Amino acid sequence: MKLISTLLAASLLASAPAFASKEIATKNACMGCHAVDKKIVGPAYKDVAAKYKGQADAVEKLAKKVKAGGSGVWGPVPMPANAAISEADAKTVVKWILDGAK
Repeated sequence: MKLISTLLAASLLASAPAFASKEIATKNACMGCHAVDKKIVGPAYKDVAAKYKGQADAVEKLAKKVKAGGSGVWGPVPMPANAAISEADAKTVVKWILDGAK
């Protein structure tokens, strides 16, 4: 019984970051313009992950864009600044996106 409880706890902990990341993205209105697998107003998260795959500075670069906004990378529609999101939450969401937003 103890083994089952330990395995269940480990399973819940392993899925918590992904759930928390999607929750952070939803709470901060990211999901209003982005989806995991299709373009809405902004690019699909899978396309963002593909574009920045292998770039060592991607988390830092994209977390700054989340907070400050940006334009011109994905077309003419600018991404508004989201200054209210904490730096830690921005990095958590970006890592989630770069890991496939699962």
